[in-house]
Amino acid sequence: MDGCIFCKIIKREIPGSIVLEDDHVLAFLDVMPVNRGHCLVIPKGHYETLQDVPDSELPGLIRGVKKAAKAVKKAVSADGYNVQMNNFEAAGQVVPHAHFHIVPRFSGDGLKLWPGGKYREGEMQELSKKISSLVGQG
Repeated sequence: MDGCIFCKIIKREIPGSIVLEDDHVLAFLDVMPVNRGHCLVIPKGHYETLQDVPDSELPGLIRGVKKAAKAVKKAVSADGYNVQMNNFEAAGQVVPHAHFHIVPRFSGDGLKLWPGGKYREGEMQELSKKISSLVGQG
């Protein structure tokens, strides 16, 4: 996609602080990091969301996430890390190119996870059946 900022980083049309690259994946530091070392791992092909990434490319993509996460944790001496992917604007996706965030975490960094909710009586079972019936449908 011509206007995609991540595709421009892949093509070296704009700079990026690249930390990992192979035939299928590119990882680079996020310009607006949550914590030092926050990086993004992207497929080199332009796919807008996770559901657009071909199944054949997923193993290489998740291997890239794993390699980058391990290196980031060690490089910044993090206590842990979050791997997150936002899909579609409603979920917080800003750049329409599939990407995983690796956010190094430090004890006491003040970051919180989202609050958990509760299901109404019987709602969990109903939703479980509905979702499982849709899993096999592309």
